[in-house]
Amino acid sequence: MTDQPRRLLDEYRDVQKAIELINLGARLQVVESEVLISRPKLIRLYKELQGQSPPKGLLPFSTEWFLTWQPNMQASLFYGIFQQMQRENPTSERLDLFISAYQLYREQVQHCPESVALGITRVWTLLRFFESKQLDLAVCTRCDGRFIVHTHSPVKQFVCGICQPPSRAGKRLKKANKDVELT
Repeated sequence: MTDQPRRLLDEYRDVQKAIELINLGARLQVVESEVLISRPKLIRLYKELQGQSPPKGLLPFSTEWFLTWQPNMQASLFYGIFQQMQRENPTSERLDLFISAYQLYREQVQHCPESVALGITRVWTLLRFFESKQLDLAVCTRCDGRFIVHTHSPVKQFVCGICQPPSRAGKRLKKANKDVELT
């Protein structure tokens, strides 16, 4: 096996993808795992783009977060967009599909009130959970929508959080409406 130097065009594409991910708010760990650029160069690029050092800390690591009421709806929406783009562009690279799906998702939720819009790092984590077969989709028996569940969860009588919201779901909306009436 010969160690050939990387092509300049490949390096250029990686830098472009890194810039796109950083500008969308991706954490350095996400960018580092998706492109072949050294960590010191990524840190320098991040500082040049954001004017500050990249944030430190752990990435989200729990599948449970995606199963709670509002995050589940948002994550299911994103994953549906991602899957549709995969079907329409089967030869596209995963990273390109991921970025395009995230941009489309953000366009869809930018004007929604009470939105629990997902950041790109959270969405990247979601894809990793699907790729490692920790999460799956279930079809709601009432609306036929596809929603995120744990892999191997019983889904025979699955009802989504839109068709059957948790009892606490209306309290937040009522409080918001009451605050608007008072002002």
